[in-house]
Amino acid sequence: MESSTHVVAVISRESDGYIASCPGMDISTQGTTAEEAKQNLEKALSAFMTTATPAQIAEFTGSEVHVTGVRVSWGG
Repeated sequence: MESSTHVVAVISRESDGYIASCPGMDISTQGTTAEEAKQNLEKALSAFMTTATPAQIAEFTGSEVHVTGVRVSWGG
């Protein structure tokens, strides 16, 4: 039986490509494009979920993650 869930993913530009990470699960991948990095992350997450125990899945998918913007000031 196939299962699915939503997780938070962050994709950021690096000097020569993109890094995609899932902060709630501490899994990261890379790619030459943002889309490739995302697809690689989806594959890595799927591989993890396929081999993880139900307790591990519950631990990671049940964690609370907040995504927000913050204002940063510097200088005078």
